[in-house]
Amino acid sequence: MNQNVEHNASTLRKRLLEKRSQQERMDTNRGGLLIRGRLFTWLATTRTRLKQAGKPFPNKIAAFWSLDGEPELQSLLYQLVDEEGIEISLPCVVAPDSPLVFRPWHPDSNMNAGKYNIQEPDTTEVADLPDIVLVPTLGFTRQGDRVGYGKGYYDRTLAQLKAQNHPFTAIGVAWAVGDLSAENYQPQPHDFQLDGILTDKGWAKAVPAL
Repeated sequence: MNQNVEHNASTLRKRLLEKRSQQERMDTNRGGLLIRGRLFTWLATTRTRLKQAGKPFPNKIAAFWSLDGEPELQSLLYQLVDEEGIEISLPCVVAPDSPLVFRPWHPDSNMNAGKYNIQEPDTTEVADLPDIVLVPTLGFTRQGDRVGYGKGYYDRTLAQLKAQNHPFTAIGVAWAVGDLSAENYQPQPHDFQLDGILTDKGWAKAVPAL
């Protein structure tokens, strides 16, 4: 990435973080509830449809442990494990410039603060490859382009999954204020385009039928 592009990307991220921080707490609480509800509904209807058709249905989800300011997913993760029997894994940073490693998570898992103070399961076990990857998303386009935090972990991870010829669906989870429609934004060649984008205002990009 050249210096001009890197500077523009850094400026964009700062602007998106400011927009996110300016949201009212009441709005983010309600927005998080709506995101969790829409995600649960999409997952339930998708699994039911595939079961009825006698097709494999998603049962392994690589989620993320929401940071302050991100849409809160933790309560949904508990629900998916306890009520739906879904296998949840969480991302762990194992080395700079390397893909993430997903480790299994259970409601009674011990957690440790990992790189960037992100909570990770306290285990060395590696989870099975996911059917669905939930991706924290700071900014997005309606085509599925994503702006993250600039470290490139998810781009590398999703590219690795694709290179393994493993079928999966990548869904960005974002606040609607991250919509880049009014920005002069151009994705980089290494950026991984997501299959869907879910926000507090609804699906900015609907996931194609599985």
